[in-house]
Order: sequence, then structure tokens, then C-alpha cells
Amino acid sequence: MFFNIAIMDIIDVVLVALLLFYLYRLMKDSGSLNVFLGILIFIFAWLFVSKLLQMRLLGSIFDQLMSIGAIALVIIFQEEIRNFLRTLGSHRRLGFLSRFFSRDKKSVDAADIMPIVLACNSMAQQKVGALIIVQRNMSLDDVAKTGEAINADISQRLIEAVFFKNAPLHDGAMLVQNGRITAAQCILPVSHNLNIPKKLGLRHRSAIGLTEIYDAVAIVVSEETGTISAAIGGKLMQNLDARKLEDVLTKNR
Repeated sequence: MFFNIAIMDIIDVVLVALLLFYLYRLMKDSGSLNVFLGILIFIFAWLFVSKLLQMRLLGSIFDQLMSIGAIALVIIFQEEIRNFLRTLGSHRRLGFLSRFFSRDKKSVDAADIMPIVLACNSMAQQKVGALIIVQRNMSLDDVAKTGEAINADISQRLIEAVFFKNAPLHDGAMLVQNGRITAAQCILPVSHNLNIPKKLGLRHRSAIGLTEIYDAVAIVVSEETGTISAAIGGKLMQNLDARKLEDVLTKNR
């Protein structure tokens, strides 16, 4: 009996350590690391005063602050909490749940991949900047609401026309959902990851930021270098040619 309790205590400590480590990485990527460290210092001070020294008056004050602090943390870190839950729900191992609850959703078909690839390759050769988001299992309806509705078939000429330098919809992102181009000029969340190279522009940061939250493929055509990149799960793959881009879209349908 004592042996079983000891094992459970060890497992409990390990799980808490893993949770704190994950929160540390989450806060570091979001730029809120100093706030997270401040909260940890406050918790350790509360444990030291209330549990170790057993100071009743100061301990009671800390207890009241802790009860109020739980609500304050939800308010302060509401965006981080939403991102955490979205990331958890879009995890590959839980992808079957997304597919089960979203049976009407489908990724881009194989026949629709080539117009996207050809358009990106053509725009890369002409150094025309572009940002295309391809939905996978997770709905992107919230993102679609930030842009202009299109609802058109996927075609190379339409994609190039939207991102033409003087076109009214060339700023922002194009959204591909359920085998159709549903919106353009969409506004995306920008990643606050400090490890992103400074040479990457706003399009790349937006692509990474969106895929940190949503289960999607974000394709970026650089206006400065004429290179093609793709972001998945917050990771950016750079210098893709047409074949590699096709492989990325095919494997992540």
C-alpha cells in the first residue's frame, strides 16, 4: 500500500513539473515570461509564509489574494488560455475528434492542389507577395469573418488576380475552405515567438501565428526574395519549390 502511494506521489510531481514546463514554454513564446515568473515567485512566497512559517495574519492576506488571483489570471491570460485549448484540440492524436464533429468539413482535394501550387510558383517568379491559408480539420470561420467573402472555385488565375500588386484585396490572407476560396484580405494573428528570425516579414509571422493556434497550412510567397514557404503547427518550412509545396499540401490534406 505504501509503495503504491509513493509511486502516485512521484507521478503527481512529474505531471506538475511537466505542466509548469509547458506553461513556461507557452509564456516564453507569447512574450509573457516575466509575468509567469512573477506569479511563480508569488506562489512560492505564499507557500513559504502560510505552510512553512504558518504566519496567520500575513498568511490570511496571501490566501485572499490567491482566491482573487485565480480570477485575475483568467482575465490576464485569456488569450493564452484560448490558444492552449485550441492547440490541444488541434493536436494530431486528437484529430479524429475534429473529423468526427466536423464531418461536413473537408480539406482541399488533390485536384485543387495544383492551381494553388502553380499560382504560388508563378507569383514567386514574379516576386508577387502572397499569403494563402488552407483549412484542414479545424474550422477557420472566425478567420473568414475578418476578410471579404469570395466563395469561388479554386483557380490559378483567380489567386494571381487577388494578389496582383494593385488589386484591392492583395493585402491580408486568402482563405481556402472545403475546396473553395471563401475569403480574401483576412486578418491573421501575428506570432510573438522571439525565436523567429528578424529577416522574416509580417506575412511569415502571420503564417506562423495562425498555425500556432489553428490546424491549417499557411503558404507564404515572399515579395522581397521570391521564395515560397509553408507554416504548419507553428513551424516554418522555407525555400520550397513547386514539387515540395505540392508534397506539403498533399500530405497535410
